[in-house]
Amino acid sequence: MTNNTLPDTGFVRLPDILKIYPVSKSHWWVGVKEGRYPKPVKLGPKITAWRVEEIKALIASSGA
Repeated sequence: MTNNTLPDTGFVRLPDILKIYPVSKSHWWVGVKEGRYPKPVKLGPKITAWRVEEIKALIASSGA
């Protein structure tokens, strides 16, 4: 999955984010806690995702 294959709207799960924004899972969660990365949205008791718009903005701001 690349930035070009992300849908215009919706949600994306962490494994897909890490494919296009290559950091470790632990680094990602530290970044979320520190406010460097977008906050997740709970879609269910065991489902966490991020808004596609916020991930695209993160990628655009990082120059990736």
